Amino acid sequence: MFRASLTFTTLLFCVTSLVHAVELLPADQPVESVIDHYVDDLIQKNDVQPAGQLDANILIRRLTLDLAGRIPTTAELHAYLAADPAIRRVELVDRLLSSPDFFDHHRNELQLLLEYPDRRNDNDFRKYLLWATEQNRPWDEMFRDMLAGDESDEYQKAALQFVKHRARNLDDLTNDTAILFFGVNVSCAKCHDHPLVEDWKQDHYFGMQSFFSRTFLTKKQDLGEKFYGEVKFTTTGGVEKQAKFMFLNGAVVEDATPELTDESRKKYDELVKKLQQDDKVEVSYPEFRPRQRLVETASHKDNDDFLAKNIVNRIWHRLMGRGIVDPPDQLHSENSPSHPELLDWLARDTVEHGYDLKRLIRGIVLSTAYSRSSEWDSAAEPPSAHYFAVAIPRPLSPRQYAMSLLVATRNPPHWEQWLTRSAEDWKKERTGLENGANGWANQFEIPGANFQVAVDEALFFSNNDRIDNDLLRDSGDRLVGYIKELKDPAAAINAAFEAVNSRQPTKDEQAAMLDYLETRKENETAALKQVVWALLTSPELRFNY
Repeated sequence: MFRASLTFTTLLFCVTSLVHAVELLPADQPVESVIDHYVDDLIQKNDVQPAGQLDANILIRRLTLDLAGRIPTTAELHAYLAADPAIRRVELVDRLLSSPDFFDHHRNELQLLLEYPDRRNDNDFRKYLLWATEQNRPWDEMFRDMLAGDESDEYQKAALQFVKHRARNLDDLTNDTAILFFGVNVSCAKCHDHPLVEDWKQDHYFGMQSFFSRTFLTKKQDLGEKFYGEVKFTTTGGVEKQAKFMFLNGAVVEDATPELTDESRKKYDELVKKLQQDDKVEVSYPEFRPRQRLVETASHKDNDDFLAKNIVNRIWHRLMGRGIVDPPDQLHSENSPSHPELLDWLARDTVEHGYDLKRLIRGIVLSTAYSRSSEWDSAAEPPSAHYFAVAIPRPLSPRQYAMSLLVATRNPPHWEQWLTRSAEDWKKERTGLENGANGWANQFEIPGANFQVAVDEALFFSNNDRIDNDLLRDSGDRLVGYIKELKDPAAAINAAFEAVNSRQPTKDEQAAMLDYLETRKENETAALKQVVWALLTSPELRFNY
């Protein structure tokens, strides 16, 4: 179905894989042990001093944000702190990974990665992603669903929104597929061979584009594929070339388009025109379908380095704040991984275990590398981020922040009942939180590199009536109403800190808060609202640190 063309890129990946295959740790090692072996090895070889491990309060906060998409409730915090330290971390991780929280949050994170900017919160696509995460659907099968799914299947039809949203812009479809599924930004090779990266030629860009060039949307908004079509481009030397169906590593799919007469071409052109104009015309598919051939080629065991390494690197980036290859869309020979053997081992493990992303996530969050502190107490400069010796603070996504605001400002005793209720009951509560977070999340920007809180967000918290009427409402179902009834100012401050920051205040923090409350005794409720407002708008809640 395809043949391997021995380009520079193919040779590079073959040689790299052979070298690393000899050096990789055995396949039967726990994922977290392998991570710590390779990360610690680089740290020790370079005499780097790593940060210490997180204390229990911050660890449960980090884990719950990363696996559930929200801060822990006070009930969860207290239960964790009271549990056996020898087993509580593993038990927490396994509980969260099997909970509705993980399914919703993992869906939300995949949506952030894959959604088209102009189609945020597409309900059909979100429905597919939730179904896939609940099934723990293998990543290679999700890739197939999104690129070449079956329109007659309810969920695969929704998955095809990835292509449908981009179908009218061939460059977007080509670039986004290469970037999001293969970790390769090949757009610089459109007008000329990449000036800085030997790997990417015009042949690669237009080779990838050729797999999508026959794709079109019908009047019914189904995906059709033309029966013939060529992609031609002009080199910088002025030579016109016809693109091959070529994957990023140089593997070429033979063009199996049958020879067509002029009459046949005219018939097929008329059919495509009817499909685009009449929603009663049923789609007819050619026998040779380039998009399907791309999926088969990229998923083949000889070519799946890109698919596996990209998703490993994306998940690592999500949980660690930086990719093993960084930036994550620059997977090429001029941008070496910080830990090449680790990336190879994790990619191999991911493929051998059926592209099980939950297994990968579990291994990362159980590693010592993951649970390092983000605090650097030494007077010396902190080590470079690529060592993963000090944790990288990460801004919360809009949904994480919105969900955490709702959890933090709810009456703390409300959460105690859920420790003993069924998963099915909690699923309803979680769905309510998701729905409640929708409107709030729209107020916050999706964080990018070098994130800083936007002026609009700061003004929203300072001036919008929703903050006072909802989050800071003085009622029995809200945090402010709860701490007001405690009467003891110190107890109120402690409860507020636990609800919002998952920890007790330091002596200095408590003293400052008590002094503030003392000066506002004439209106204690307003003063307590200000205390909670200050905690909600602080960087400590806005970041996962």
